[in-house]
Amino acid sequence: MPHSLDSVIFLLRSELRWEFFNLAVGIALLAVALSALALFFFRRRMREFTLLYFGLFAMLFALRLLAVRPSVRSLFDESREFWAYFDWMITCTIALPLSLFLLQVVGEDFKAFFRWLVAAQCGFALFGILAPAFGATLFRLNILNSVMVLATLGTAAVFSAVLSYSGRPRPPLSREVRIFIAGFVVWLLFVVHANLLGLGILQGHNVEFLGLTIFVAALGYISAHRIFANEERLLIISKELEIARQIQSSILPQRVPMVRGLEIAARYLPMSAVAGDFYDFLEIDEKRIGVLIADVTGHGVPAALIASMLKVAFAGQIANAQDPARVLTGLNAALCGKFEEHFVTAAYVYLDLEQNLLRYSGAGHPPVLRSYNTGVVEARGIKVKGVEATRVELRDVEVSGVNLRLSEELEQNGLMLGLFPEATYTSLEIAVSSGDRFLLYTDGVSEAKNAGQEEFGSARLRKFLEIHQNSSVDQAGDDLLAEIANWSSISQNSAKLVQDDDITLLLLHVSATP
Repeated sequence: MPHSLDSVIFLLRSELRWEFFNLAVGIALLAVALSALALFFFRRRMREFTLLYFGLFAMLFALRLLAVRPSVRSLFDESREFWAYFDWMITCTIALPLSLFLLQVVGEDFKAFFRWLVAAQCGFALFGILAPAFGATLFRLNILNSVMVLATLGTAAVFSAVLSYSGRPRPPLSREVRIFIAGFVVWLLFVVHANLLGLGILQGHNVEFLGLTIFVAALGYISAHRIFANEERLLIISKELEIARQIQSSILPQRVPMVRGLEIAARYLPMSAVAGDFYDFLEIDEKRIGVLIADVTGHGVPAALIASMLKVAFAGQIANAQDPARVLTGLNAALCGKFEEHFVTAAYVYLDLEQNLLRYSGAGHPPVLRSYNTGVVEARGIKVKGVEATRVELRDVEVSGVNLRLSEELEQNGLMLGLFPEATYTSLEIAVSSGDRFLLYTDGVSEAKNAGQEEFGSARLRKFLEIHQNSSVDQAGDDLLAEIANWSSISQNSAKLVQDDDITLLLLHVSATP
């Protein structure tokens, strides 16, 4: 009798250890699945979808493993039918994340097959979940599921055989696919063991879940490998972008030129690490200077490379510096035929403070803005000293005593650079005097949008110049960037600039004339 009692106790302990082992595996898998899902949803930098599908597959497998344990079921006051239906719902859906996982790792030859497979599994899952509500028994549905699984495996085998004998050269299996196959084969061996137990050929516990756990571990390895590979690629790209940013910074002027009687402020705010905006100077002598501002279509590395080409082409225009039309013609000739999907807008200004004149020419670029004061007022109309009215358009005239504060747009545009070899350009010439201020800018300034998608616009730029006429150019440049940031910020309580384009601006202030 004592011997029989010891045997019972031994059996109870053995079953209890087996129960704890199953629970431990199920809880560990559930923790891994939830960690994978959390990692996917909190990775803002880049999301790896194999991680999502692995997490869903592991979570469904863990829930099924826990749901069949008597200790877990005893915690809930649910019927046997409930647990049977719960197990069936997992059966209907567990293959779906697995197929989506495979869709991410297989070659192009298999992607079409797995897309159709995913569509079929979605239809079967919907049918299987709803069918019991219309009287279908779980026994018959399980038979249907087995038929579908066998049909899927058979179809996959036939599809693989057709591809193998199609005569087309096939690339070798990737490391990820080889690991998947190895894990799947191990799982199948455990499935065979379970069936041998069912036939009474072998004795012991059904350990099929261990094979499936090994298969899940293989999926986890594939997901982790892809994450680390993507991180490595991102790191390489980040290093290359940093090098590109440093190179682009080196092609921009490191300082503004010192020209007697002229103050210059430059502000450059790229949208990304590298940008397509560009500006440069041709320093002729202490009284004469050429100023170029340009905007390459697009963003990032391609636009930055074209800006580098523009730097070299502009440096070769020193002989034409006094003639803006010839400068733009030379730049257009240098850029045409070098790229297909991009073009460049540009504005070039030549300032001669010895003769008090400015020449300007544009190539599809926003007009130069000018503001200045004059003190000549007539009873009928306005007469402005030093300005040829046939060449400029005066706007927003404001009378204050006997002084006029004027703003105007100087526009003399031709075609964009780099598209048409036969494009021609013309120049505009005006007289300048002490106190004149000029703003050259790219369209990232005027087209900055607020929350209501309203653009900042040239009218606000002219008003800004009028209000800040007496500020230093450095202060005015900082204030203009701050005003644009406030205009296009996320909210009224946030000063964070929402940039849709690169922003570059140059302020030129004539402080003294002979």
